[in-house]
Amino acid sequence: MKVSVREDGSALSHAPDNWHAVDWRRVERNVRGMQIRIAKATRESNWRRVKALQRMLTRTLSAKLYAVRRVTQNQGARTAGVDRELWDSPESRRQAVNRLTAYGYKPLPLRRAFIPKANGKERPLGIPTMRDRAMQALYLLALEPVSESTSDPNSYGFRLNRSTADAMSQIFLLLCREKSSQWVLEADIKGCFDYINHDWLENHVPMDRAILRKWLKAGLIYKGQLQATEAGTPQGGIISPTLANVTLNGLERELIAHFDAKFGIAKAKKLKVNVVRYADDFVITGDSKELLESEVRPWVEAFLAVRGLQLSEEKTRITHIDDGFDFLGWNFRKYSGKLLIKPSKKNAQAFYRKVADTISSNKTVKQEGLIRLLNPMLRGWAQYHSPVVAKQAYSRMEYLVFQRLWRWSKRRHPQKNAEWVKRKYFHSIGDRQWVFAAPIVQEGGSNGLFELYQISGTAIKRHKKMKGEFHPFDPTWEQYGEQLRQERQWESMRYRKQWATLYMSQGGLCAHCNCALTDETGWHDHHLEYRMHGGTDALSNRVLLHPHCHQQVHTGNIVVTKPVLS
Repeated sequence: MKVSVREDGSALSHAPDNWHAVDWRRVERNVRGMQIRIAKATRESNWRRVKALQRMLTRTLSAKLYAVRRVTQNQGARTAGVDRELWDSPESRRQAVNRLTAYGYKPLPLRRAFIPKANGKERPLGIPTMRDRAMQALYLLALEPVSESTSDPNSYGFRLNRSTADAMSQIFLLLCREKSSQWVLEADIKGCFDYINHDWLENHVPMDRAILRKWLKAGLIYKGQLQATEAGTPQGGIISPTLANVTLNGLERELIAHFDAKFGIAKAKKLKVNVVRYADDFVITGDSKELLESEVRPWVEAFLAVRGLQLSEEKTRITHIDDGFDFLGWNFRKYSGKLLIKPSKKNAQAFYRKVADTISSNKTVKQEGLIRLLNPMLRGWAQYHSPVVAKQAYSRMEYLVFQRLWRWSKRRHPQKNAEWVKRKYFHSIGDRQWVFAAPIVQEGGSNGLFELYQISGTAIKRHKKMKGEFHPFDPTWEQYGEQLRQERQWESMRYRKQWATLYMSQGGLCAHCNCALTDETGWHDHHLEYRMHGGTDALSNRVLLHPHCHQQVHTGNIVVTKPVLS
């Protein structure tokens, strides 16, 4: 029996007795209904109503269930905080819901961790406990509609349904024409997450100030020592990217308004000042180098200073479009007046080092195992660059990877000649020669080949840019957002044709809970009749489920049926 939850969360005042009995479709609908009301009040600048609705949402059972599910399904679900607690069972998740209350809440310090960056340095992370993560996810549900309503139209980082490809497409539109801006200010904020002023956040972030202050002042533990946090919002917290976006919101709108007021709307338009931002990286176009140096950069520095931030001297520069600039892993440059966007050399080099390290650190694994490690990396890199001029970069990368794999193959058999090594590890498939592939036994006993992903076979396709005014919490944009989400999900699956077919046949919804399948939720391929019971791999016997739904189906012996679209 499914657990029903009213829109105001009053049907149940505590967590359900059975975690698997929650009606997640109803939960999502209740939360979204409240978020739409918050967004509407924000657009009307009715801040008293915004605050009241936010308070109401964070106290509803639906929001608490949604928050616990989010932090127990994402990639960090297996990473514990300083208390070493994980919510890895239905019972622990059910009990966690009742702990999400502001009364008496005191967050624990963050656990300090470091992850490597592309430039060889390390990025510091602050990992909250599971309870603190769930509290952040809960309050993020109330903050996100306000953040989306007040965001700049060309801000693309850490926002629903927006991506780096959208930012790239916007830059192309700004620079592709003959009379477009010729100069670009490439800007990078120095340690954005580490230096945001706490007082500014408390006074300007539209959420419960007491809760926010507790998170900001929670401190962190590194090498057994408690360290105070006097500034910044830690990378690693679920709400941190949105706090950073709220901090930088207005960079575009206020800059344009400043020029309109100073020069007049007509003259300001001729200066061609435009902003495209992704997280804490942004570019600003301008009609001349002097304009960017004397007018734009000082204004940006003053805008950031109020928030406790400053530009990075080593990464901030003014560039002519004929010389080109790098942004989000791409190089933007005009060749004889034609704008071409290509994978940047820095991005390609970093990716090659990653592939080379993977190959060199797996010298003794079976060929099939190495291919399984490499294929997601190769496919991901190739798909990321598929909207730009990347064929030459694809061919170059494929050649470099081939050289590494040839050395890997020869090293395993030092006593064998090159012809023997070639026959064992490289095969001919169709008109392609020297394909790195491992023999496998397919269903029915026939032999097949499990091949390395072909980078150069990735199709180049222009990205369909998200409309700048799109609002995910405005019902008038509902159909547009749903259509775009399905199109993009189809694109991410199109190299796995069977998954793409299943996704479209299910309308982009999980066959068990009828909630959306996204990159964030992930998906599992489920056989309706298990293979051990004689089921086949035919599409008629398979459906896509959320990972947690898949686990629930197996542990509860739940029968799933093939969905029929109306």
